Amino acid sequence: MDLSAPSLPGQDATAPLVIRRPSRQTVPLVFASPHSGQDYPAELVAEARLAPLALRRSEDSFVDELFAAAPAHGAPLIAATFPRVWCDVNREPWELDPAMFEGPLPPWVNTTSPRVGAGLGTIARIVATGEAVYRRRLTFAEAEARIRGCWEPYHASLAELIAQTRARFGFCLLIDCHSMPAHPAQAANPPDMVLGDAHGTACAPRATRLVEDLLVARGHRVRRNDPYAGGYVTRHYGRPRDGVHALQIEIARGLYMNETRIERGPGFAGFVDEMTDFVARLCAADWTFLRT
Repeated sequence: MDLSAPSLPGQDATAPLVIRRPSRQTVPLVFASPHSGQDYPAELVAEARLAPLALRRSEDSFVDELFAAAPAHGAPLIAATFPRVWCDVNREPWELDPAMFEGPLPPWVNTTSPRVGAGLGTIARIVATGEAVYRRRLTFAEAEARIRGCWEPYHASLAELIAQTRARFGFCLLIDCHSMPAHPAQAANPPDMVLGDAHGTACAPRATRLVEDLLVARGHRVRRNDPYAGGYVTRHYGRPRDGVHALQIEIARGLYMNETRIERGPGFAGFVDEMTDFVARLCAADWTFLRT
């Protein structure tokens, strides 16, 4: 059940992900949008404690549209179609909160991570505003079905894109694309963008600096690793010694959307044009210094 506007052209809403490939990949970049999915399962909408709009508070709404130009500039774009609140692919596959489930979980499940403690495991207990999602406890079988049907296909496809890119160019730079809500604590000087490279361990500092310089040149306030240093995707795939670099980019939602109504803002089209230019410059950059 799509709770927003129609999907992007060519997107199969029944599939857990969509990959938009260039006719020929000409650059060593892969773009990913793991949290922009808007295909809400009917059973989730029916059984949730929250209204549909509240369910969407954890979405990185429209981020796949911001980076939609990637294939035209020679790079593939992968995007999840399912929502983050249904299954979060920026987590380990089995980060589950035992308080959410009927009966004990298998002993190999990670029940003690900080993300689980915060209510934001692979199957989230709460949305970004802190409100509980479910009226009842889930079964482990329900969680397993989501992980098998959503998490595993997404990561299998992402890993394949990275491997293909590395095989073709000798290295790969993954740009993991996200959006961030406004934070009252940062009201005085909020960043427009936050680049997360796991404090320099997931991406070569020179690559992070190049991306940062492109954004700063456009007048954006950019921070590194504060408050987002990169999630599971960045830390899992970012292995510079193996020729794979991963950089997470968080974009302030206020730049392009109405956060309260979860709608494209009046400046959305102009911001898409700006991000299209940013993507073009990323794809035109000389990344050969990343080759191991």
